Amino acid sequence: MTDPNQQLPPGWTAEWEPDNQRYLFVETATGRAQWEHPGTGAVPETVAPIAPTSSPPPTQATHPTKRRQYAPGQTQAYYGGPDTVVAPAYGAVGGQPPALSGGQLFTPGLATENQFAQQQQQPTAPSYYGQQQGEPEYINAPGYGQPPVAGYGAGGVGQLADQFGQMGINGGQKPFQIYTTNLLTSPPDPRDLELPPPPVRLPPGACLTNTPFANAHYSYQRSTVNAIPNSGSIVGKSKIPLGLIITPYRSVKEGEEAVPVVSDTIIARCRRCRTYINPYVQFIDGGNRWRCCMCGMSNEVPQLFDWDQTRNQPGDRWGRAELNHAVVEFVAPTEYMVRPPQPAVYIFLIDVSHSAIQSGMVATATRTILENLDRLPNEDQRTKVAIIAYDTSVYFFSMSPESTDCSMLVMSDVDDVFLPKPNDLLVNLSECRAGVESLLGTLSDMFADNHTIGSALGPALQSGFKLINPIGGKLIVLSSSLPSVGAGALKNREDPKILGTPKESGLLQTASPFYKTFAIECSRAQVSVDMFLFSAAYQDVATLSCLPHYTSGQTYFYPAFNAARSEDAVKFAHEFGEVLAMPIMLEAVMRVRATRGIRMSSFHGNFFVRSTDLLAMPAVPQDTSYAIELQIEETISSPFVVFQTAILHTTCYGERRIRVITTAYPTTSNLSEVFASADQVAIATLLANKAVERTITHKLEDAREAVQGKLIEILQAYKTSMTAAGAGASAQLAISENMRMLPVLVLGLLKNVGIRQSAQIPPDLRAYAQALLTSLPSQLLVPYIHPTFYSLHNMPPEAGAVGEHGVIMPPPLPLTSERLERHGLFLIEDGQTLFLWVGRDAVPQLVIDVFDLPNYETLRGGKTTLPLLDNPFSQRVNAVIQKTREMRRGVYHPHLYVVKEDGEPPLRLWALSALIQDRADVLPSYQQFIGQLKDKVRGSSGARLSVLD
Repeated sequence: MTDPNQQLPPGWTAEWEPDNQRYLFVETATGRAQWEHPGTGAVPETVAPIAPTSSPPPTQATHPTKRRQYAPGQTQAYYGGPDTVVAPAYGAVGGQPPALSGGQLFTPGLATENQFAQQQQQPTAPSYYGQQQGEPEYINAPGYGQPPVAGYGAGGVGQLADQFGQMGINGGQKPFQIYTTNLLTSPPDPRDLELPPPPVRLPPGACLTNTPFANAHYSYQRSTVNAIPNSGSIVGKSKIPLGLIITPYRSVKEGEEAVPVVSDTIIARCRRCRTYINPYVQFIDGGNRWRCCMCGMSNEVPQLFDWDQTRNQPGDRWGRAELNHAVVEFVAPTEYMVRPPQPAVYIFLIDVSHSAIQSGMVATATRTILENLDRLPNEDQRTKVAIIAYDTSVYFFSMSPESTDCSMLVMSDVDDVFLPKPNDLLVNLSECRAGVESLLGTLSDMFADNHTIGSALGPALQSGFKLINPIGGKLIVLSSSLPSVGAGALKNREDPKILGTPKESGLLQTASPFYKTFAIECSRAQVSVDMFLFSAAYQDVATLSCLPHYTSGQTYFYPAFNAARSEDAVKFAHEFGEVLAMPIMLEAVMRVRATRGIRMSSFHGNFFVRSTDLLAMPAVPQDTSYAIELQIEETISSPFVVFQTAILHTTCYGERRIRVITTAYPTTSNLSEVFASADQVAIATLLANKAVERTITHKLEDAREAVQGKLIEILQAYKTSMTAAGAGASAQLAISENMRMLPVLVLGLLKNVGIRQSAQIPPDLRAYAQALLTSLPSQLLVPYIHPTFYSLHNMPPEAGAVGEHGVIMPPPLPLTSERLERHGLFLIEDGQTLFLWVGRDAVPQLVIDVFDLPNYETLRGGKTTLPLLDNPFSQRVNAVIQKTREMRRGVYHPHLYVVKEDGEPPLRLWALSALIQDRADVLPSYQQFIGQLKDKVRGSSGARLSVLD
């Protein structure tokens, strides 16, 4: 295959982006990047197609040369435009095209005259079935007839070049260049969300070593701006919230480099600010001392820092991991231990009341634990487990080593919680494996005829805490009903009359002080709580999720769970199994340090703030995000600043370690550089955390107004300082190109179940959505507030096939029902749910190929498992769905719902609510939202201060 670099104009280079599975074209002189080929006209035939989500085609085709397309109409270019290409018909008889019934779906308030490009083209006659036709041009087409727009970040080789430039190589620091876009004429392009954030451009000589790993990857730690203002006044002028988004234990996928481990226990730290040595310190005094990059303190280099203890000979200082990698783990010496590393402990609290048994939850849970015993972290053979069952009583199970027998001890008086036996309740998994397996195999049958209704969850938690208190570990709670007996008993406070009113925020607050008090006790004892909630009725998720929130656990919600539906059982078993197998970090404390002059002002996430800036995390799960707001207290004189996150923890294999994540950013007094370096995904993540906090402390309406107010302030600040209009009237709504997706992300946040204006959202669903908004890493949060939308019936031939980098995904579409076609098949997903939308005019052959049913009329909507059939199209659709479930980090296994265009209204409206650019109830369409922003920016004149400051 011809090298794409040979087809480029001078000064351009093509880089393969493995994360996005496409080529990124970089202008080497400026660092600007774009997905579109920089040459004029079409891409040369010998160059691999530059599809947004495709990989270079393999030498030998991995997909059939002919494909089926189910499109009697035409495939539009992105949002219409002159370069549309006719898509072949599927199943047309006698050359007569099927009639289009009414064209596209209409979205109220979507398009107004002369505001957006024409979205509907006149249909043309389709070809006969099976005839080869041209491919859809969306892949490389510019949006709305606009010329190709340069990206704002360079990935791959470009990032390496930038990082080497940061270290004073090849000319040193590049200035940030700002490009203004008009939101009124530049609709959102979902491909922008796949771009990396703006590059970090450090001054020459900032880094000690010539390594591309000196700055932490943004999936570990990212800032809302990649050029830090050197004074609080610059922050105030930009209105961009200053913060860090941290995912300290991001999972490592196959093919990714593991975090390097420094195992010689030689840890160099600053004597004053306790910063760990990193690639941004300076060696002085002939290398005998080093100057801290945070506070400037001069420190001695440890004597054994240059000694290779493995070979017992002098070592190479410049080869040490902590001087070459921004993300490292140190094996901690004994002075970092309050007590010896404790074993991993798992206590399962299983609801065995009538509803739990009847729903199949108990049987599914015990089977999943049994199947995943070998996946529980237990390399050192020290892991301990206990199983406690509860309804209105609490049931303990005593097991002895090397015996399959176990005895049940019942505690009926739940007002006086005690442990009925001093030992054999919490047992070593390896020693008592036979007894644990026997109990798990019979527990469901033991309570099969249990007709007790009620839940003593509070006493069960107290019992588990007494058992685990001396050691610490995880309490894994499975509950199917509202706690009703003993400590922590709750009442049903769901009242449809107050939904959608200012009083609704009260339903999102903790109903009983027991849960917060108990959570703080757990945090002190290094106990983390995970909640798995299954109730078909009101369960007060807002109150119960308080336990994971303060103990660094997670909440998982399965409303109306019924294991008789295989989809419910598969989802829960997959997610529960992944949680059990997850390597956890125990007894953790986290502290973030920054260059002098910067202070951590507030913290968001699942933890307990033990002191001013020390975050207590009894067990840190993987792929959980934390947001920290920053405040500049004094003018920063240094050319760059450093942020360092340090987490002291015990691995689940019994080793005390410190994970250190270091990121350096340049400082600036130039407002244009602040805007040009803004990271829209990090800003949206921080706003989501702040909005959820505000719904609890104030009202839902206050949270919505605060988020929108902050966006208006950013737009007003940009208009005033960066455009010719200044504070005067303007026909544009301007923003820097790297933030052009921020308005649609904010709109998606405003339409998210967590804070959406509606009187129809049950409080449990809203509370769970808020738990997700404050814990999901950016990679999962972005699709949760800005879903992904694919057209499957006319996807490119390579989509769904296996390419060089795995399954190739179709190009994403804008989130508007204008793109739905009555004959089409579409996939909408938000990381938690998959919707397979089937148009009412779908030809029988499409239904046969995908669902193995004779026609559309026989297809039933709802939760389903898609069959894998013996035809290429079915295999491609299944591959796309499977890749969608696997491509993001985290344990979640989204349900798949088949949605018929004329099917059940609730399901249909649920799916359509994911198309956030449409109008829905009282919520505006994207175009209306942009119009509102323009009016408010014009009228605000920067006079109002956002409540999110």
